[in-house]
Amino acid sequence: MSKLMIIGAGGVGRVVTFKCAAHPEVFSEIMLASRTKSKCDTIIADAAKATGHQKLSAARVDADNVPELVALIREFKPALVLHVALPYQDLTIMDACLETGVHYLDTANYEPIDEAKFEYSWQWAYQDRFKAAGIIGVLGCGFDPGVTSIFTAHAAKHHFDEIHYLDIVDCNGGDHGKAFATNFNPEINIREITQNGRYWENGEWVETKPFEIKKVLNYPNIGGRDSYVLYHEELESLVKNYPTIKRARFWMTFGQEYLTHLRVIQNIGMAGIEPIEYQGQQIVPLQFLKAVLPDPGKLGDNYVGETSIGCRIKGIKDGEEQTYYIWNNCSHAKAFEETGAQGVSYTTGVPAMIGAMMVLTGKWTGAGVYNVEEFNPDPFMEKLMVEGLPWNEQFDIDLEV
Repeated sequence: MSKLMIIGAGGVGRVVTFKCAAHPEVFSEIMLASRTKSKCDTIIADAAKATGHQKLSAARVDADNVPELVALIREFKPALVLHVALPYQDLTIMDACLETGVHYLDTANYEPIDEAKFEYSWQWAYQDRFKAAGIIGVLGCGFDPGVTSIFTAHAAKHHFDEIHYLDIVDCNGGDHGKAFATNFNPEINIREITQNGRYWENGEWVETKPFEIKKVLNYPNIGGRDSYVLYHEELESLVKNYPTIKRARFWMTFGQEYLTHLRVIQNIGMAGIEPIEYQGQQIVPLQFLKAVLPDPGKLGDNYVGETSIGCRIKGIKDGEEQTYYIWNNCSHAKAFEETGAQGVSYTTGVPAMIGAMMVLTGKWTGAGVYNVEEFNPDPFMEKLMVEGLPWNEQFDIDLEV
């Protein structure tokens, strides 16, 4: 049994807290910390009522402040810090874990706050320091990145000698009833999807304009949806760790109403990340927009439909070409019933809990920083089946991509 510190009290933090609290045999004590302690207090109270876990606590911490983080970590003495706050804060939390000798896990790679760019180089640079400290850093243990990478590792271990073509497909077939809302932090979401896209082909990155490549793909229980090629961080680590891959792409669905709102937001300058002066104060337009958009953590009530996320893979097994599709569908309503959060938060929070469980029970070991596909996928895949995200697989099908 181990102490766990969770940093971040949004929708994902809520799911992680609920799911970890359901396993006191692994997570003997849990502290939830964020900049706004009142949010932590609410989540802790709800999780304690739902699970009966007796050792849950809340704290305030500024995740941008390494000395504050270090002080709280030393006071609570967790075995692992599970970071589900903002990706801007990956490095400060990793620095605090280094200083205190505590394991680290996150769900998304680092993004500098002043530039809409994300890549693993900043976090991979911690490899030698984490190794010397004898601690493990688990990078990208949400759903995508996270489960999609573990799905790929599972396929490589059990079903392919070589993976040649990988398409990660992400569909939110749900309806929250709002005119416009993002399913996770609006600031991060809009920064990511308005960047140029890129995909890997024949040993190099091919850049695309936002939403340039579109195709109607069919998703289980959902049907056909407009799907667009974006860049997503797991592509960077997967093509590194599986060098036989000839092409790797990431597809995400967007409805036309959503895209119309997004174009208006961009056209009027509200997607900007450069500060502007307003009534004598410096404000960032996108951060102001975040403040007026619906809170993703509060979208779960009356949210209907499902998400469907998976990997469509083509490669070679025993000298023969093989196609393979592995996926999970998650009901927004069921996620809300269990945790009080919608399905997108659920599909990120559950894998983060399982990843922490893998480290603290010794299923995933090592010293240094690792992307999740570098670990044994089997115990993680087993836990997905019983922790609310069961997966399905199908062979020898038309992959549509």
